Amino acid sequence: MKNIVILISGRGSNMQAIVDAQIAGANICAVIANRPDAAGLAWAAERGMATAVLDHKLYAGRAAFDTALAALIDGYAPDLIVLAGFMRILTADFVNHYAGRLINIHPSLLPAYTGLNTHARALADGVKVAGCTVHFVTAELDHGPIILQAALAVLDDDSVESLSSRMLVQEHLIYPQAVRWFVEDKLSIAAGKVRVASHSAAAVLISPPVL
Repeated sequence: MKNIVILISGRGSNMQAIVDAQIAGANICAVIANRPDAAGLAWAAERGMATAVLDHKLYAGRAAFDTALAALIDGYAPDLIVLAGFMRILTADFVNHYAGRLINIHPSLLPAYTGLNTHARALADGVKVAGCTVHFVTAELDHGPIILQAALAVLDDDSVESLSSRMLVQEHLIYPQAVRWFVEDKLSIAAGKVRVASHSAAAVLISPPVL
């Protein structure tokens, strides 16, 4: 059994997808938010999960908040920390404390389009393929070892809203899968690359197909 702590800032749709996947061997022991009004807290509480709020606005700076957050997380003895729409840039000390146990999902095919406004930037560049990435978190923003990616074709009439909506469907597929692989001890990192036991590839191409 692996203890999992999920961090959210809003409604936590990826958190919901992970919970709904009912991953064997996964014990989601807490959902923590940095915003008191995060809608995902109520969703988790309704399902009997422990929840907590650590309001980042009450701390003098990023380091102080991250120190308090790590102390709160460590109280649950986690094997894995999942960032599910957690809108905070984490300090290097925090990330290094959870090295190999901290994962995130980003709405682009990393290393392309790190940071914010990924869909708008991709559409502005006229890309034909977009995607999302689950990765281990490192001190360099959105550059950690890649676990799993999903890709889909960008449609001629796509807007930021439509592309985001279609991409979210893929996020809800690959994030639970990445968590499942972690729980099953199938993930290893060598030379900055993730290897998945019993899988020859860690990339998934989602329809519509790219011709």
